[in-house]
Amino acid sequence: MATGNQRALPAVHEAWLPREHVLHRPRHARRQTVALMCAAIFFLTPFATFALGGRATEFENRALTEFPSPADGWSFFTQLAPWATDQLVFREQAVGAADAVSRGVFAEPLPLGGGDRSGPLQTTPDEPDDLRFPPVVEGRDGWLYLGEEIAGHCEQVQPLGETMAQLRRLHDGVEATGREFVVVIAPDKATMVPGKLPDDYVGKECHRRMVGEFWKAVTAEDYVVDLRDGLRAWGDRLGEPVYGPEDAHWSDEGGVLMARALAEKLRPGITDGWQVGPGETWRVPADLPPLTGRSGETVGRHYSVAPDGGRDQTRAVRTEYRTPLSLDTASGPGTYGLKVGLLADSFTIRALRYLAAAFSDMTVLHHGTAQEDNGAAAGAMLAENSVVVLEVAERSLVRGGLAVLRAPAVDNILAELSP
Repeated sequence: MATGNQRALPAVHEAWLPREHVLHRPRHARRQTVALMCAAIFFLTPFATFALGGRATEFENRALTEFPSPADGWSFFTQLAPWATDQLVFREQAVGAADAVSRGVFAEPLPLGGGDRSGPLQTTPDEPDDLRFPPVVEGRDGWLYLGEEIAGHCEQVQPLGETMAQLRRLHDGVEATGREFVVVIAPDKATMVPGKLPDDYVGKECHRRMVGEFWKAVTAEDYVVDLRDGLRAWGDRLGEPVYGPEDAHWSDEGGVLMARALAEKLRPGITDGWQVGPGETWRVPADLPPLTGRSGETVGRHYSVAPDGGRDQTRAVRTEYRTPLSLDTASGPGTYGLKVGLLADSFTIRALRYLAAAFSDMTVLHHGTAQEDNGAAAGAMLAENSVVVLEVAERSLVRGGLAVLRAPAVDNILAELSP
């Protein structure tokens, strides 16, 4: 406070003080200016490349990050960086170049997103301590595993007991309307082919422990279809696993087994007359190598399915079901005739042609749509059906927090199903 003859200094920004003043601070130092310019270039580049006709493509095992909504509040700013990163047109080539340099110069894979083992992996046997999971785990003999398979077991959004309670609530609510409810769980590749995992990997102990706890919990529910034994048996007949070395999903054998096991669950004995035979082979780009900046190929085989023992009723169908997909061409002995609504994820893609052969009136919708509309589309679709089926990957269910099992989605679905 100024007293007597003292005069108070005017309140000015420190950048306006004379440069010789001890409190002077430039509004934007050179480093600040350079940083701001770099940030502007980073965020404006996607807009510029889009205007010039450049388009980013999906090369990882996920969709591109969507542009955040200003209505999201502060998360609008936190999501700008992931969006801008995904929209860089030449990101796949950059990742590939970086991986080539890492392997060629340092003889090790690019550490995309984690894998730091410099510190302890766990503080206690039950509580992971800031584990950093890579997007891909490189195993023996060139085998690759999706890092989410490990992370989902070790970094759960909620306890497994809470997830099971959500699943039971959906089951009880659906069956209270007079409909049948079935859950088909697609096992993780790391669960089915653990022998190709490396000797040591981030989260090894918590992953192994949770695999056991998870399957013990889900198989205690009589509405759950457990495909593990069938997948192992088919692999034994083939002499190789039904999961490819560089793919995160099962091959067509898993798709045939899913269709057959679901039909048997709904009507025991219905598949006794089925004839399943090998068909043409197929080749597609593998989905895991791009996560490490490389490319690869997955080879598989289609199968014929004759529910009546004679006529093959498989058919190729579109593999996009973010909007309802109708399967309605199957008919005759060995096919299931009641109306079935299937909420599914990407594992169902390789089951579609076999579901089309087994179910005469099935509608398929991706359960991820519940993330966008809190189950409105799922509820509207299921209301038209007599049987409700949920197919979900092990890694997604064990992590918890599935949008289709959250209270808002379940509330909306059950409201649609109620008389």
